[in-house]
Amino acid sequence: MKVILVNGSSRNQGCTHTALEEVARALREEGIETEHFFIGNEPLSDCIACGRCREIGKCVLEDSVNLFVEKAKECDGFVFGSPVYYAHPSGRLLSFMDRAFYSGKSAFAHKPAAAVLSARRAGTTASFDVINKYFTISSMPIVSSTYWNHVYGNRPEEVLQDAEGLMTMYNIGKNMAWLLKCIELGKENGVLVPENQKVTTNFIR
Repeated sequence: MKVILVNGSSRNQGCTHTALEEVARALREEGIETEHFFIGNEPLSDCIACGRCREIGKCVLEDSVNLFVEKAKECDGFVFGSPVYYAHPSGRLLSFMDRAFYSGKSAFAHKPAAAVLSARRAGTTASFDVINKYFTISSMPIVSSTYWNHVYGNRPEEVLQDAEGLMTMYNIGKNMAWLLKCIELGKENGVLVPENQKVTTNFIR
């Protein structure tokens, strides 16, 4: 089993990476393979609403999004991490997730996921809510912890002093490993994922 940890920060080895690595440490202890995926700090396009992904099966914009979706098809769980900017996740991560989840939704369905936030002081719970909405619209079980999934600090060394935050990250990893093993055991015993129905409506009469 494998979990991809997505770093939506502009800094590859910053506070967000520090939090994600603590989740990964717990996963590895449980025999779960992990991979860090850094989105990068180059400009990343937002979705241009062209609709071409419905025709060709991938985003028409060739960058890290399509690479990630291909990896997502082969993995079992996800952790998306972001710094907090003005009480929301990084714009880079939101553009990345908009395109990845729209063009490759089937790669995520019924796979556990968790959101992880890093902030100097505030805005984490609002950002946590934003990322979780990607999971709930995609039939993904959300992995919880023993507190809201965030750490505090302005630099990685400060995050390492946030004992409760690090414990929260570690417990995410343990809970995700437990859930992944339960899902695998279910598959081995003939428990299949549900076939969800789809009805799209609006309120124009």
